Amino acid sequence: MPNDTVPAHRRGHLEIIAHRGTPREHPENSLPGFRRALEYGANGIELDVHLTSDGVVVVHHDSALHAPPPSPGGSPSLEIRDLTYDAVRARPLAPGVPVPTLAEVLDLVGALATVYIEVKAPAAVDAVVRCAGQTGVSCAIHGFDHRVALRASAIAPGIPGGILLDSYLIDPAAALGDARARDYWQRWDMIDADLVARIHSAGGRMIAWTVNDLADARRLAALGVDAVCTDICGTIGNELGKPRH
Repeated sequence: MPNDTVPAHRRGHLEIIAHRGTPREHPENSLPGFRRALEYGANGIELDVHLTSDGVVVVHHDSALHAPPPSPGGSPSLEIRDLTYDAVRARPLAPGVPVPTLAEVLDLVGALATVYIEVKAPAAVDAVVRCAGQTGVSCAIHGFDHRVALRASAIAPGIPGGILLDSYLIDPAAALGDARARDYWQRWDMIDADLVARIHSAGGRMIAWTVNDLADARRLAALGVDAVCTDICGTIGNELGKPRH
């Protein structure tokens, strides 16, 4: 897809966020998967990051890389925080598909979408902010550890923060405010009209994750969520990523 082409449905009011790219077609958190999501016209790219021992922000879901054990009984995984970037690069996600850096993904996305960065390790926040701040790419930073959003807001007020939840909080607006966050990432099956209204009243955005059924996506859109994060951005984007009437 040419870089100057923006699909019509990206102008819709429901944001379609590609969850780790297109994991049903390509390795998750890979450049081919992110490229495919952009071809589908996703508004956003969601990804996970960790920090290598030499300070490089890499895109990977788990804290460890998985590799065959070197000997019977050996450990099948290697912690990213203990590895140099070169060591991480030497263990591809699939043949010919290396673990990408955040900088590589930002360069790929450019102005085509917003990059939603889930920080898995709080110690990586400063490095993530530096990396994101060196580009003109639209970014937001979120995590299950709500201190991630708070730290990001302190050092980079211009980058929106978000908090991830898989429980229904009694006071969701307070949690959003305490983290100085904009985006409220709620597990999709815990979203109801009251929660959406409360987040909107607090000035926040409601993002539903991870929505992989079209009927569920339609219900959430009707409730007024701002975005859905999905493994099937092409399917849901074609159906719902258009202006509401």
